[in-house]
Amino acid sequence: MNDPARSFPPIAAHDARVLILGSMPGLASLAAGRYYAHPRNAFWPIIGQIIGIAEGAAYETRVKALQDAGIALWDVLHSCRRRGSLDSAIESDSIVANDLSGFLLQHPYVSRICFNGSTAETCFRRHVSLAALPRCSPELIRLPSTSPAHAGMNFAAKLAAWRGALGHVGKTARD
Repeated sequence: MNDPARSFPPIAAHDARVLILGSMPGLASLAAGRYYAHPRNAFWPIIGQIIGIAEGAAYETRVKALQDAGIALWDVLHSCRRRGSLDSAIESDSIVANDLSGFLLQHPYVSRICFNGSTAETCFRRHVSLAALPRCSPELIRLPSTSPAHAGMNFAAKLAAWRGALGHVGKTARD
């Protein structure tokens, strides 16, 4: 059987207020060693419009802008086996979740968790328990996947949904 894919460490400043969770990086992202590296994935263009990242900005610049806006980024899954990049190809018996409870203990200002697509939300609800965390009841919001595989919704509709969930962050996130 193929070796399991492993997620990246989280991108997060200590004072993050929003956590965006994907399911597991796709092949292009794993090969590049960075989040949302597939050229047709709409994640960075959407985030760029919401928090003001210049189109074509370097990855490090995008990461810093995300942190400055109070947004953290990670994946629900630490590892899994999957042929290709589609979430539907994840082998359910191979899933190991990231330590999201530990993350939230270290990032106590997170009050909203946004899921980049339904698989991220489903995996979170099946494999993560926040019950042991004191006073932890973040708002949970499923957003349309930014993956090019989610072709049933155009960019403008995806942007509107994401802006609705993240529009309060932007450049005033730390004010």
